[in-house]
Amino acid sequence: MSTETESAVILQALPGIGATGLSKLLERFGSFGEVLKTASTGLPKAYQKALKQYRAQPRQHQAIAQQTIADCEAGGITILTIQNKAYPSLLKEIDYPPAILYVKGDINLLALPQIAIVGSRQHTVSGENNALAFAQHLSANGFTITSGMALGIDAAAHRGAMQQGKTIAVLGTGIDVIYPRCHAGLYEDIINHNGAVVSEFAPGTPARPGNFPQRNRIISGLSLGVLIVEAAIQSGSLITARLAMEQGREVFAIPGSIHNPVSKGCHRLIREGATLVETAEDIVMELGGMLSFVLEDAGNISSQSNLLDSLEPREVKLLVDMGYDSVDLDSLLSRCGLSVSELTASLTQLELHGLISHSGGMYSRLA
Repeated sequence: MSTETESAVILQALPGIGATGLSKLLERFGSFGEVLKTASTGLPKAYQKALKQYRAQPRQHQAIAQQTIADCEAGGITILTIQNKAYPSLLKEIDYPPAILYVKGDINLLALPQIAIVGSRQHTVSGENNALAFAQHLSANGFTITSGMALGIDAAAHRGAMQQGKTIAVLGTGIDVIYPRCHAGLYEDIINHNGAVVSEFAPGTPARPGNFPQRNRIISGLSLGVLIVEAAIQSGSLITARLAMEQGREVFAIPGSIHNPVSKGCHRLIREGATLVETAEDIVMELGGMLSFVLEDAGNISSQSNLLDSLEPREVKLLVDMGYDSVDLDSLLSRCGLSVSELTASLTQLELHGLISHSGGMYSRLA
């Protein structure tokens, strides 16, 4: 029987599902394993076609997924599903969070307080210096710096962060595909400095234009706030800023010369409500109070990082069906569609794992 990770990798590889579809299917069925079991009746045609393709040759799809997992393990890449306790809680709050993440490096960084720093590829010297200086100062004050490993401001932010702390790069390619190619050294530096590289795309995915706006929602979703250093009116950085606003994150912008085209995006953001900042200390004063709260939350989830992935699909689904209110056995039977013997066996396993408690005939979820 496939694990949840294997089922997720299988689904991701099926044509016609996509990142949003994967999230929707998980929300509907409660586990990736249950999606693969469904008869697909009532689903959109694209999903029906994809699942029909899987059912035609399940062993072949399982073998491919197993090889992907083995390759990731050999390459030091962690496959993190949204059900896993190590999945970053802030990212889980956004609309249609990525159902699967590939992480190389220190996975614990994902749960730490982050500030995203992004900006133009066609930057000025002062813009690059600002990105370096802000990243250094914010890192020294306990924030992990997150960016997209692009040319220009992104690269400067990563390098500044590594001088004082840690950094996370979110890719618009597969975790094993370096783009731009000239950043192979930066990629290795991030890993060697105990940072992390993250992607929601399957290994081997090349750079495609549509991947990068999709990637940007993860950059902002991981972060408490987003700093725009330089940005033209039409730029991916403004997409990240708009996504951050929609996600309820703080947005900061550095003003510049009215004659500088890569300052115009920052000026627009400030007019639309972004916070004007002149020093990194302005951001520390705004967000510094959240450091202890986020660090405490990170400590609470680290001890059970791989537990959910070890469960059977029906056990994962049972946790979802249970909810967070106490419930009796009869109510669970009507919700989950299991036989009495299957239900009691699954409840026993969940209790042994410390995920539920049982008292007075009532079951309660603990995680």
